[in-house]
Amino acid sequence: MPFVLLIDKRWLLEVAQNLVPGDPDITDYGALAAAAARHRDTVMDRLVYDSAHHRAAALLHSLIRVPALEHSNELFAAQVAHAYLTASGLTVKATFQDAAALVTAVTTGQADVRQVATALKTWSS
Repeated sequence: MPFVLLIDKRWLLEVAQNLVPGDPDITDYGALAAAAARHRDTVMDRLVYDSAHHRAAALLHSLIRVPALEHSNELFAAQVAHAYLTASGLTVKATFQDAAALVTAVTTGQADVRQVATALKTWSS
């Protein structure tokens, strides 16, 4: 069975503290809890999101749709996805333009979790 990284609010708080400039305050801890719960959700004892790319996509999608920080939520979401893939053992190579395009696709409703996961696959090896 492949390695499965399951994160929690603490991990998300560390990413926010270490990677988001300007030290934004958390405005909704529930958004962090929801994102963490979503990426680890199971149905009949099987993960809903079965790959690291899908779990990272669920995190990104959740954190954009339900903001947790006072500012920089889109940047935070992209950094969480990047950090998640890296922590899952993948090498991630994405440009600012790649991340911005993906965030825009989510914020405008043009990308669901599956489409985000497909895009994230192009970021990693």
